[in-house]
Amino acid sequence: MCFHNSMSAKAIKLAARYGRKSDVVEIYQDILNEQYHVNAFNFPKYPIITKSDEVQVFNWGLIPFWTKDETNADEIRRMTLNARADTIFEKPSFREPIMKKRCIVPSTGYFEWRHEGSKKIPYYIYLKDEPIFSMAGIYDTWLDKVTGEEHTTFSIITTDTNPLTNYIHNTKHRMPAILSKENEEKWLESALSKADISALLKPYDAALMDAYVIGNDFIKKAPTDKTILERIIL
Repeated sequence: MCFHNSMSAKAIKLAARYGRKSDVVEIYQDILNEQYHVNAFNFPKYPIITKSDEVQVFNWGLIPFWTKDETNADEIRRMTLNARADTIFEKPSFREPIMKKRCIVPSTGYFEWRHEGSKKIPYYIYLKDEPIFSMAGIYDTWLDKVTGEEHTTFSIITTDTNPLTNYIHNTKHRMPAILSKENEEKWLESALSKADISALLKPYDAALMDAYVIGNDFIKKAPTDKTILERIIL
């Protein structure tokens, strides 16, 4: 699954990439700018692209609009960091957002582990010719009736692996659903059918991706030359 992302691009560059304004992101620039490693289990704030003309900032871990209370919200968001493409139209947390509230989760790369016996080997995975690329996502807004605060949150959609990511993620066999540049704005269109949506949630072409092994301490620090140990060529 996709729980560890990377967004090592400045707010202005991110906004320019998607033709959006960067005002909102700049408010959060101390949190958002150049994050080599973003851990979903911290439910972090993260820059998101919607039909809005601004880059927006949502929290990772989708809380459905129908959530009862804060306790219920905390329980649900731990299970909604990702949404599987093959069941997304059926799950109560996802079936409305997938039709009405689709978004783009920008990324400069993501992290996954290969299992070899008792060893877990971390990899950094990225697109060869796209410094900033787009993961398909969904979002929702929940109103906490006790505090009156609105929480807008998102989930990254996952799909089957391609040959490269299948080699790396050799237990769960999942990868984020990555959108081509030409399909980014189409993904945000409100009138897509289930068939249209499903057609965009396919494994990305492995020939356009690459990966390398990194040090096990990547969660604690940004990369150095010493953390790049091995290049994958398939």
